[in-house]
Amino acid sequence: MFFEPEARLHLGAEAEVWSGSWMGKPAVRKLRRSRAWRHPDLEKRLGYRRMLSEARILVRIKNAGLPVPAVWDVDLENGLIVMEKMNGRPLIDVLRDSNSCQSDIDSALYNSGNAVRRLHRMAVTHGDLSTNNILIDEHNRAYLIDFGLSAVEYEVERFGIDLHVMDEILGASHPNIINGMEKFLHGYLQCDSELGPLSELSGGLPPIAENVLKRLDDVRSRVRYHG
Repeated sequence: MFFEPEARLHLGAEAEVWSGSWMGKPAVRKLRRSRAWRHPDLEKRLGYRRMLSEARILVRIKNAGLPVPAVWDVDLENGLIVMEKMNGRPLIDVLRDSNSCQSDIDSALYNSGNAVRRLHRMAVTHGDLSTNNILIDEHNRAYLIDFGLSAVEYEVERFGIDLHVMDEILGASHPNIINGMEKFLHGYLQCDSELGPLSELSGGLPPIAENVLKRLDDVRSRVRYHG
């Protein structure tokens, strides 16, 4: 790989992420970390499948025009993937920045919800939807990153869970943001109004936005009941 590392961005249980350059372009390299407690053969098979799935999903949705990084290089044997480095800063920083004005916060949340709905319209769930995995640029446009747990889905439950994760994070980590989830969901719902009826995909039709929101309410009720 022609990747020149510059700074480590993240060290997590699943992956190590570095910023740098690839063929002279700003890039991000993701290295899958081995889980020592798994049998080596199982770990290699799981890592191979997950990275292959991530790369395939990113290529598919990027080609459809979604606001996600382009994939530039993949080494499945060594668990490496090099992607375009997206502009912007994490939504978590925007929401915690005391200098962020209310209109910018509202716009960032609306655009984030809109971007997530565009993803869901492609029958893809993110799997780790958080304010760390959405980038906001200087014009408050939203970009989605970190698709290591993403999957192609058609059952409404997984889409509802995607939104519930965001709901929980906004409530727990950003309690000072008034009606934050409502602003996010407004952008989510408006996406269907803007783009029109869903297109038939290889596995059928993804759930409409209204049905995903109904399932979100159902997930919320189950969590409160069992909590």
